[in-house]
Amino acid sequence: MTEVRPFQLAIPQERIADLHRRLDATRWPERETVDDWSQGTPLTMLKDLVAWWRHGYEWQGCEARLNALGQYMTELDGLDIHFLHIRSPEANALPLLLTHGWPGSVIEFMRVIGPLTDPVAHGGKAIDAFHVIAPSLPGYGFSARPTQTGWGVERIAQAWATLMARLGYDRWVAQGGDWGAFVTHAIGSQAPDGCIGIHLNMPIAGPTPAAKTAPSAEDNHAFERLTWYRDHDSGYAKIQGTRPQSLGYGLVDSPVALAGWIFEKLHAWSDNPGHPCDVLGRDAVVDNIMLYWLPATGASAARLYWESFGKVTPADVLLPAGISQFPKDILPAPRPWVEQRMKNLVYWNELDCGGHFAAWEQPALFVEELRRCFALMR
Repeated sequence: MTEVRPFQLAIPQERIADLHRRLDATRWPERETVDDWSQGTPLTMLKDLVAWWRHGYEWQGCEARLNALGQYMTELDGLDIHFLHIRSPEANALPLLLTHGWPGSVIEFMRVIGPLTDPVAHGGKAIDAFHVIAPSLPGYGFSARPTQTGWGVERIAQAWATLMARLGYDRWVAQGGDWGAFVTHAIGSQAPDGCIGIHLNMPIAGPTPAAKTAPSAEDNHAFERLTWYRDHDSGYAKIQGTRPQSLGYGLVDSPVALAGWIFEKLHAWSDNPGHPCDVLGRDAVVDNIMLYWLPATGASAARLYWESFGKVTPADVLLPAGISQFPKDILPAPRPWVEQRMKNLVYWNELDCGGHFAAWEQPALFVEELRRCFALMR
């Protein structure tokens, strides 16, 4: 089936009432034995978030915003995929494919869709306009959950190219971070018809031979960050990459388990002054959690790690490519590392603030980076 079907969210109130019952019945553990996040999400912070989720937050606001943007479904390679599609009022807008990661969702892009699609209304120029297409990864959000193995990043990249062709776009660009960076890198290496370039806010690269034998200060900084990630921050990936089903029972059955699992990474990976909600927004944090809770995708989203984490060898990218490095991202990569894989790197910039969730944390900077990068490819 190649039909593109409009999609509207209408979550029954009984589903919200069930969520509230589960939140009310939470059996909390004792508090952590440290005064920081080193054992995971602190009890007091999670209790505060859950109290807001239960008594202050209203899902209907997020539902209305998503419905107003324009949501669609289409079958790609046998799987129903949910996506946002927002056309610019500018006739010459460049189609832009945005891909989120874990533990994110299309909520990551809510603050940038307006400036990207209608730059004139947001202080920009008509020449900078994009049509925005933002799919939910397979097994994430309201996309269908794969029932068989094989949905790794290369297959997703192929499906996304099919989506862009199906929408009638014969000249387009792609952007991503986290898993979205892996998918977008794969699009760049596959070079499907119509794709004229890519941009990543998390470069996919390994050290150069020179970095291994005679590392520079920049190389050493990257190695230190990589070592920290490996030793102190990657347990989630090891679990999701080896036992996603065992973990998934808790993520799908318990909203508090899901929130604690996601909230810790929103804190650790964002450039925040001490609390992730300070930069991400409390309602937006819960909106993002709801896009895992309502469709029960805690297990299926984790399964992407089983499919791809540590199993992907990125191929060379010959298409024009751009990189924006935000300082608090997980895995920095010096430019020489990146140029080993990206053979036509036309844009490179290192920002002074921002973290892993660049579009969500620093929407104005993110939009400007995309405008500057893709201006070189239009």
